[in-house]
Amino acid sequence: MAAHSGAKLGETFVLRTYPYKEADLIVSFFTRDEGKLRGIARRARKPKSAFGAGLERMSHVRMAYFQRENADLANLTSCEMISSPFDLGSDYDRSLALDFMTEAAEHLLPAHEPNEKFFRLMIAVVAYLKSGGSVWAAVLYFSLWAVRLSGVFPEMRVRAESAEIAHEMLEKPLSALTAREWTKTTASDLRRALVRTMEQHVERKFLTVPLLEAL
Repeated sequence: MAAHSGAKLGETFVLRTYPYKEADLIVSFFTRDEGKLRGIARRARKPKSAFGAGLERMSHVRMAYFQRENADLANLTSCEMISSPFDLGSDYDRSLALDFMTEAAEHLLPAHEPNEKFFRLMIAVVAYLKSGGSVWAAVLYFSLWAVRLSGVFPEMRVRAESAEIAHEMLEKPLSALTAREWTKTTASDLRRALVRTMEQHVERKFLTVPLLEAL
């Protein structure tokens, strides 16, 4: 299904970028209105490009782009930063949590299918990480809702505490969860089951998972 042609300005999360030719980037980006798209950002690797730092992974931006009907790639023209991931970059654990979210979203989200709830999930988890919230709570909340919103929620046998946490996460916003001492072992059986579910669904192993589990 091709996106409608014409000039667009859309609220967007940048997922991945790939070098292309001498100065360009291929960009995978998740728009609020049109879902996941791919585009080319010309001269984006040049100093003083129209994109500035807006193409870093998990940058929340207003992306200006042009989509020609039946074209595989949109033409990106500029972007305006809404929220930067830079202030999380100096914290390895939080930066790695963003990498995990990016990888999961890149593989789970189908092209050209808007998903407002998934978009709001990403906004909420990034805001929670920026506010100093637990990395492990953020990773679990994101994983739980990513699986649910992808329509592949399995029946899982987990510890009673993990089941209780899952129930609360499905009922409350991330910022309103009951205060608890979050560690790597908190609901680890649930986290790993959710990761396995995502990996089986997309038929590939996530490269960020071993790094997370090594924290």
